[in-house]
Amino acid sequence: MKNLMATLDRRMRRNRGKWPCLRWQAALFLTGNLVLILALLYDSHFGENARDLPKEIRFFGRNLTDLGKSGWILFISAFLLFEGLALARLLRSPTERGRAMFMSAVGAYVLISIAASGLLANLLKRLIGRARPEKFDQFGAFGFHPLAGDAGFESFPSGHSTTIGAFFVALALLCPRWSPIFLAAGLWLGMTRLMVGAHYPSDIIAGLAFGGWFSFFMAIVFSRYGLVFATSDNGWPTPRHPALRT
Repeated sequence: MKNLMATLDRRMRRNRGKWPCLRWQAALFLTGNLVLILALLYDSHFGENARDLPKEIRFFGRNLTDLGKSGWILFISAFLLFEGLALARLLRSPTERGRAMFMSAVGAYVLISIAASGLLANLLKRLIGRARPEKFDQFGAFGFHPLAGDAGFESFPSGHSTTIGAFFVALALLCPRWSPIFLAAGLWLGMTRLMVGAHYPSDIIAGLAFGGWFSFFMAIVFSRYGLVFATSDNGWPTPRHPALRT
């Protein structure tokens, strides 16, 4: 443990640089206002009409929405983490060991981003206790029962959307060239929770934003230790591997 902490400390000292200008206050303000606008103008309308969505849209949503579950992502990222560590012990070439350690670090980055953001989102949704659209007739769009211990009162923020936001922003940061595709895919996959009537629009946007920002902040932390990401001149995280930057 002492050796690990010493190594991380050396890495952080070596990768010191200015912190990026995040303007997080402005981002939080805009995201909060977007969620509030959706809640006030669209959530009730959706609750009233959720059962009337065309069957084609529901079919599309049902067949894709489970991709937002965290289980398969956590499994693959954990596999990369431990497989990379094992290969780094077995391989003799320094170049190959470096590649194995990079693979392990990528697995650790995705694993932490998904697991930690998901745990926080689940804690928040239990504390907030917002009724899901299925309970609209009884509680409306603004029925809240904090700590109810009932999945029907765990709508805000969407846990699926948090996972989706964290995963696809992580992919966008790892492969900037393909970031528009990853971000668009994340938005569409998040909206499948709307298509199956599991969440209100504000739940989904809040989850996507929370997960996405969490992955971004984790990328900054990793870049400060020179893991997966490097710190660019403006302080933003950029992939260390040259192949990922092009």
